[in-house]
Amino acid sequence: MTSTPPPPGRAEILDWLAGVGPRPPDAERLDSMELAWLVHQVEQRYGVALDDDQLERMSTIDDAVAVLREVLTSHV
Repeated sequence: MTSTPPPPGRAEILDWLAGVGPRPPDAERLDSMELAWLVHQVEQRYGVALDDDQLERMSTIDDAVAVLREVLTSHV
């Protein structure tokens, strides 16, 4: 039986965003390219698609952590 990995925390999301390119350490807001990259990572790692409402709520890193925790814990 394969277990689903836990929802990503802030540090893991920042690691994922490093794949997009350099990011100022104090940057909180997600730009459109970073958001697209997060969506891709979630789809690849968890097999979950995010809807438009969830994407609209992900404007900062902390928003992304909260939305992904909500989506991934309800998906299990």
